[in-house]
Amino acid sequence: MRRTLFLMSFGIGAALLAAQPVSAQSGNCADHAIVVERLGERYGESRQSIGLGSDNAVVEVFASMDTGSWTITVTRPGGPTCLVAAGQAYQYVNEPLANFDSQS
Repeated sequence: MRRTLFLMSFGIGAALLAAQPVSAQSGNCADHAIVVERLGERYGESRQSIGLGSDNAVVEVFASMDTGSWTITVTRPGGPTCLVAAGQAYQYVNEPLANFDSQS
């Protein structure tokens, strides 16, 4: 579980660094059900990962394996779901954790 959360956090952080930022204006926010429906209908994206931020915000990564498009959303408690980043060339990776044991 810890490994999965680490990899997801690392992947989201890397994605955010490489992403084209999406403006945080109200035009990029809507009810969660509407956002999920539109990402699916318009871009063929489905949820690939989900996590909980320290501020209790839900962070989700949606992507299309067919087109490579991806979107990261954040939903704050009691708030709408907002698009925070989007891009292309999404790839699923399931790499093993690096060996951090020192060799003697």
